[in-house]
Amino acid sequence: MRVAILQRDPAQANLLEQAIVEAGHCCLKLTDGLSLSTALGKSNVHLVVLDWHASVLSGADVLSSLRYVRSDRVPVIFASADVSEESVVRALACGADDYVALPLRRAEFRERLSAVLRRAYPEEAAQHEFCVGPYEFEPSRQIVKIDGTPVLLSHTQYRLALMFFSNLDKVLSREHIFSVVWGRELRAPTRTIDSTVSKLRTLLQIEERQGFRLQPVYKNGYRLMRSKKMHRETLIPAHVVA
Repeated sequence: MRVAILQRDPAQANLLEQAIVEAGHCCLKLTDGLSLSTALGKSNVHLVVLDWHASVLSGADVLSSLRYVRSDRVPVIFASADVSEESVVRALACGADDYVALPLRRAEFRERLSAVLRRAYPEEAAQHEFCVGPYEFEPSRQIVKIDGTPVLLSHTQYRLALMFFSNLDKVLSREHIFSVVWGRELRAPTRTIDSTVSKLRTLLQIEERQGFRLQPVYKNGYRLMRSKKMHRETLIPAHVVA
Protein backbone atom coordinates (compact mmCIF):
# COMPACT_ATOMS: atom_id res chain seq x y z
CA MET A 1 0.00 0.00 0.00
CA ARG A 2 1.04 3.64 -0.46
CA VAL A 3 1.75 5.68 2.65
CA ALA A 4 2.32 9.45 2.50
CA ILE A 5 4.46 11.32 5.05
CA LEU A 6 4.29 15.02 5.88
CA GLN A 7 6.93 15.57 8.57
CA ARG A 8 8.88 18.75 9.36
CA ASP A 9 11.96 16.96 10.74
CA PRO A 10 13.92 15.41 7.80
CA ALA A 11 15.71 12.93 10.08
CA GLN A 12 12.43 11.64 11.51
CA ALA A 13 10.90 11.59 8.04
CA ASN A 14 13.73 9.32 6.88
CA LEU A 15 13.21 6.97 9.84
CA LEU A 16 9.47 6.87 9.13
CA GLU A 17 10.18 6.07 5.49
CA GLN A 18 12.53 3.23 6.46
CA ALA A 19 9.97 1.74 8.85
CA ILE A 20 7.20 1.94 6.24
CA VAL A 21 9.35 0.26 3.58
CA GLU A 22 10.42 -2.41 6.08
CA ALA A 23 6.72 -3.13 6.66
CA GLY A 24 6.33 -3.84 2.95
CA HIS A 25 4.65 -0.61 1.81
CA CYS A 26 5.48 2.15 -0.67
CA CYS A 27 6.34 5.52 0.85
CA LEU A 28 5.74 8.99 -0.50
CA LYS A 29 7.58 11.77 1.34
CA LEU A 30 5.92 15.17 0.94
CA THR A 31 7.21 18.60 1.86
CA ASP A 32 4.06 20.70 2.07
CA GLY A 33 0.30 20.63 2.30
CA LEU A 34 -0.17 21.35 -1.41
CA SER A 35 1.77 18.22 -2.37
CA LEU A 36 -0.31 16.25 0.10
CA SER A 37 -3.57 17.59 -1.33
CA THR A 38 -2.43 16.72 -4.86
CA ALA A 39 -1.50 13.16 -3.87
CA LEU A 40 -4.79 12.68 -2.02
CA GLY A 41 -6.75 14.13 -4.90
CA LYS A 42 -5.35 11.42 -7.15
CA SER A 43 -6.67 8.83 -4.67
CA ASN A 44 -3.40 6.92 -4.73
CA VAL A 45 -2.61 7.16 -1.00
CA HIS A 46 -3.93 4.60 1.48
CA LEU A 47 -2.67 6.19 4.72
CA VAL A 48 -1.11 9.49 5.82
CA VAL A 49 1.45 10.10 8.58
CA LEU A 50 1.38 13.70 9.82
CA ASP A 51 3.30 15.77 12.32
CA TRP A 52 0.96 17.35 14.88
CA HIS A 53 2.97 20.59 14.45
CA ALA A 54 3.96 20.20 10.80
CA SER A 55 3.07 23.74 9.65
CA VAL A 56 1.56 27.05 10.67
CA LEU A 57 -1.77 25.22 10.76
CA SER A 58 -2.65 23.12 13.78
CA GLY A 59 -2.77 19.37 13.44
CA ALA A 60 -6.55 19.56 13.77
CA ASP A 61 -6.73 22.00 10.84
CA VAL A 62 -4.50 19.85 8.66
CA LEU A 63 -6.64 16.81 9.44
CA SER A 64 -9.82 18.75 8.68
CA SER A 65 -8.43 19.83 5.29
CA LEU A 66 -7.37 16.28 4.54
CA ARG A 67 -10.86 14.95 5.29
CA TYR A 68 -12.30 17.62 2.96
CA VAL A 69 -10.04 16.54 0.08
CA ARG A 70 -10.65 12.81 0.62
CA SER A 71 -14.25 12.13 1.59
CA ASP A 72 -13.57 8.38 1.80
CA ARG A 73 -11.70 8.97 5.06
CA VAL A 74 -8.15 7.88 4.42
CA PRO A 75 -6.65 6.80 7.79
CA VAL A 76 -4.24 9.19 9.53
CA ILE A 77 -1.48 8.58 12.07
CA PHE A 78 0.13 11.51 13.83
CA ALA A 79 3.84 11.18 14.60
CA SER A 80 5.04 13.97 16.85
CA ALA A 81 7.55 14.93 19.51
CA ASP A 82 4.63 16.52 21.35
CA VAL A 83 3.42 13.68 23.55
CA SER A 84 1.34 15.77 25.93
CA GLU A 85 -1.96 14.20 26.90
CA GLU A 86 -3.81 17.27 25.64
CA SER A 87 -2.37 16.96 22.12
CA VAL A 88 -2.92 13.20 21.92
CA VAL A 89 -6.52 13.52 23.10
CA ARG A 90 -7.21 16.38 20.68
CA ALA A 91 -5.77 14.46 17.75
CA LEU A 92 -7.83 11.35 18.48
CA ALA A 93 -10.95 13.42 19.14
CA CYS A 94 -10.49 15.12 15.77
CA GLY A 95 -10.53 11.78 14.00
CA ALA A 96 -6.92 10.58 13.94
CA ASP A 97 -6.56 6.80 13.87
CA ASP A 98 -3.43 6.71 16.03
CA TYR A 99 -0.74 8.92 17.57
CA VAL A 100 2.88 7.83 17.96
CA ALA A 101 5.72 9.53 19.82
CA LEU A 102 8.95 10.83 18.33
CA PRO A 103 11.84 10.00 18.41
CA LEU A 104 10.51 7.05 16.48
CA ARG A 105 10.53 3.52 17.85
CA ARG A 106 10.50 1.69 14.56
CA ALA A 107 9.26 -1.73 15.66
CA GLU A 108 6.35 -0.18 17.57
CA PHE A 109 5.53 2.11 14.65
CA ARG A 110 5.45 -0.79 12.18
CA GLU A 111 3.02 -2.60 14.47
CA ARG A 112 0.75 0.41 14.82
CA LEU A 113 0.88 1.08 11.08
CA SER A 114 -0.10 -2.50 10.27
CA ALA A 115 -2.95 -2.43 12.80
CA VAL A 116 -4.43 0.79 11.36
CA LEU A 117 -4.19 -0.53 7.79
CA ARG A 118 -5.92 -3.78 8.74
CA ARG A 119 -8.76 -1.89 10.38
CA ALA A 120 -9.11 0.50 7.44
CA TYR A 121 -8.81 -2.15 4.71
CA PRO A 122 -10.09 -5.42 6.22
CA GLU A 123 -10.73 -6.88 2.77
CA GLU A 124 -7.00 -6.52 2.02
CA ALA A 125 -5.82 -7.77 5.41
CA ALA A 126 -8.07 -10.79 5.19
CA GLN A 127 -6.08 -12.06 2.20
CA HIS A 128 -2.65 -12.05 3.85
CA GLU A 129 -1.06 -14.16 6.54
CA PHE A 130 0.30 -12.34 9.56
CA CYS A 131 1.84 -13.20 12.90
CA VAL A 132 1.11 -11.86 16.36
CA GLY A 133 3.46 -13.27 18.98
CA PRO A 134 3.01 -17.09 18.90
CA TYR A 135 -0.12 -16.79 16.73
CA GLU A 136 -0.06 -17.11 12.94
CA PHE A 137 -3.22 -16.33 10.98
CA GLU A 138 -3.95 -18.16 7.71
CA PRO A 139 -6.96 -16.48 6.04
CA SER A 140 -7.13 -18.94 3.15
CA ARG A 141 -7.98 -21.78 5.55
CA GLN A 142 -9.36 -19.61 8.35
CA ILE A 143 -7.12 -21.24 10.91
CA VAL A 144 -4.74 -19.91 13.52
CA LYS A 145 -1.47 -21.62 14.37
CA ILE A 146 -0.02 -21.45 17.88
CA ASP A 147 3.74 -21.93 17.68
CA GLY A 148 3.16 -23.82 14.43
CA THR A 149 0.30 -26.01 15.66
CA PRO A 150 -2.96 -25.33 13.74
CA VAL A 151 -6.22 -24.64 15.55
CA LEU A 152 -9.39 -25.11 13.53
CA LEU A 153 -11.95 -22.36 14.11
CA SER A 154 -15.46 -21.73 12.90
CA HIS A 155 -16.02 -18.76 10.58
CA THR A 156 -17.37 -16.69 13.47
CA GLN A 157 -14.54 -17.66 15.80
CA TYR A 158 -11.95 -16.77 13.18
CA ARG A 159 -13.52 -13.35 12.51
CA LEU A 160 -13.62 -12.67 16.23
CA ALA A 161 -9.97 -13.69 16.68
CA LEU A 162 -8.91 -11.57 13.70
CA MET A 163 -10.76 -8.59 15.15
CA PHE A 164 -9.13 -8.89 18.58
CA PHE A 165 -5.59 -9.42 17.29
CA SER A 166 -5.98 -6.55 14.79
CA ASN A 167 -6.96 -4.20 17.62
CA LEU A 168 -4.47 -5.00 20.38
CA ASP A 169 -4.88 -2.97 23.59
CA LYS A 170 -8.06 -1.28 22.32
CA VAL A 171 -11.43 -1.55 24.04
CA LEU A 172 -14.00 -2.97 21.62
CA SER A 173 -17.61 -2.36 22.52
CA ARG A 174 -20.11 -5.20 22.46
CA GLU A 175 -22.11 -3.31 19.82
CA HIS A 176 -19.05 -2.98 17.56
CA ILE A 177 -18.04 -6.61 18.02
CA PHE A 178 -21.52 -7.88 17.20
CA SER A 179 -21.80 -5.61 14.16
CA VAL A 180 -18.45 -6.64 12.66
CA VAL A 181 -18.42 -10.34 13.55
CA TRP A 182 -22.10 -11.25 13.26
CA GLY A 183 -22.94 -8.64 10.65
CA ARG A 184 -25.97 -7.13 12.27
CA GLU A 185 -26.93 -4.53 14.85
CA LEU A 186 -27.04 -5.51 18.51
CA ARG A 187 -30.60 -4.62 19.51
CA ALA A 188 -31.00 -6.57 22.75
CA PRO A 189 -28.77 -8.05 25.47
CA THR A 190 -27.29 -11.40 24.49
CA ARG A 191 -24.82 -13.91 25.90
CA THR A 192 -23.73 -14.94 22.40
CA ILE A 193 -20.69 -12.66 22.47
CA ASP A 194 -19.59 -13.82 25.91
CA SER A 195 -19.93 -17.52 25.14
CA THR A 196 -18.05 -17.15 21.84
CA VAL A 197 -15.27 -15.14 23.51
CA SER A 198 -14.99 -17.74 26.25
CA LYS A 199 -14.72 -20.57 23.72
CA LEU A 200 -12.16 -18.63 21.67
CA ARG A 201 -10.05 -17.94 24.76
CA THR A 202 -9.91 -21.68 25.42
CA LEU A 203 -9.24 -22.73 21.83
CA LEU A 204 -6.41 -20.22 21.33
CA GLN A 205 -5.05 -20.59 24.87
CA ILE A 206 -5.15 -16.83 25.34
CA GLU A 207 -3.37 -16.50 28.66
CA GLU A 208 -0.29 -15.04 30.36
CA ARG A 209 2.10 -17.74 29.18
CA GLN A 210 1.26 -16.89 25.55
CA GLY A 211 1.84 -13.20 26.23
CA PHE A 212 -1.77 -11.96 26.09
CA ARG A 213 -4.82 -11.31 28.27
CA LEU A 214 -8.37 -11.10 26.97
CA GLN A 215 -10.30 -9.04 29.48
CA PRO A 216 -13.95 -8.00 29.79
CA VAL A 217 -14.40 -4.25 30.18
CA TYR A 218 -17.22 -3.40 32.58
CA LYS A 219 -20.33 -2.04 30.82
CA ASN A 220 -18.47 -1.84 27.51
CA GLY A 221 -17.00 -4.93 25.84
CA TYR A 222 -13.61 -6.65 25.63
CA ARG A 223 -9.94 -5.80 25.25
CA LEU A 224 -7.07 -8.05 24.15
CA MET A 225 -3.91 -6.87 25.91
CA ARG A 226 -0.26 -7.76 25.76
CA SER A 227 0.96 -9.33 28.97
CA LYS A 228 3.82 -7.66 30.83
CA LYS A 229 5.62 -10.96 30.51
CA MET A 230 5.48 -10.86 26.75
CA HIS A 231 8.93 -10.82 25.17
CA ARG A 232 8.03 -11.67 21.59
CA GLU A 233 7.97 -9.22 18.68
CA THR A 234 4.33 -8.89 17.64
CA LEU A 235 2.45 -8.21 14.43
CA ILE A 236 5.25 -9.25 12.10
CA PRO A 237 3.98 -9.71 8.56
CA ALA A 238 4.32 -13.38 7.66
CA HIS A 239 6.40 -12.60 4.59
CA VAL A 240 9.00 -10.94 6.82
CA VAL A 241 9.33 -13.89 9.20
CA ALA A 242 12.44 -15.90 8.39
